[in-house]
Amino acid sequence: MRTLVTGGAGFIGSHLCDRLIERGDDVICLDNFFTGSKQNVKHLFNHPAFELIRHDITESILLEVDQIYHFACPASPVHYQYNPVKTTKTSVMGTINMLGMAKRVHARMLLASTSEVYGDPNVHPQTEDYWGHVNPIGIRSCYDEGKRVAETLMMDYYRQSQVDIKIIRIFNTYGPRMAVNDGRVVTNFIVQALRNEDITIFGDGSQTRSFQYIDDLLSGVIKMMHTKNFIGPVNIGNPNEFTILELAETIIKLTASKSRIIHLPLPQDDPTQRQPDISLAKEKLGWNPTILLEEGLKKTIRYFEDKLSNGA
Repeated sequence: MRTLVTGGAGFIGSHLCDRLIERGDDVICLDNFFTGSKQNVKHLFNHPAFELIRHDITESILLEVDQIYHFACPASPVHYQYNPVKTTKTSVMGTINMLGMAKRVHARMLLASTSEVYGDPNVHPQTEDYWGHVNPIGIRSCYDEGKRVAETLMMDYYRQSQVDIKIIRIFNTYGPRMAVNDGRVVTNFIVQALRNEDITIFGDGSQTRSFQYIDDLLSGVIKMMHTKNFIGPVNIGNPNEFTILELAETIIKLTASKSRIIHLPLPQDDPTQRQPDISLAKEKLGWNPTILLEEGLKKTIRYFEDKLSNGA
């Protein structure tokens, strides 16, 4: 199988490249290195089944592949709000370019969409048939609405041109290879705890999230790509729900940190609840996450300990 991974040098994409090469695929990793890093894939540079291309998917590219895992897009508010217009272009123009390639070479394409399509949800937990509660003009909408349009494009190419598609909606995922400056809550808390700095919680910490370890996500992604007669969208996330305050306290305990918890104002449109209903993933994919939060956090903490000790 000749497989393309867009955003392949990113946190999730690089782990996916590893998993696909282990499966025996030939992998083309495409990345513009805005949030991705060569460090994440350098161990693959000499592997005969791996190829790295620096490219921005808002520009067209011609490749011959059998499958496309479309993961290119900054996923942290710090990064996607840095250049919101480019974030929207990545989701819209990038997805059009990848769908055009899939149509031309008859490749199967999987879109990494996001739980952010549900916005600040009025339905809890979130099921795939929920249309969401998203502010179309807010500071997060470059990402939220960009991914919603990407899903629209996937479905329209499927209906209009019979492109072979798959859509997954990824909930909060964490693990090794997240960037120190990632800006997402797990990274922020671990780095602050390891440095014994104040842990900053936005709001009172009662807002909830569901956290899945990278290995669980990858098994769901690959199952989805290879399933038959099901295009999605499907939630891929861990349904165990925690408050942000609980997450901070757990990380302080696991790192034996001297950090204090402080509170800052809640950002605009920050969701108050986020929990996936994964009934569809269980039914259609036979998928269920298995890694508990503390187990995954311990692995992630070890990664950041090494990274920070090496001057990151």
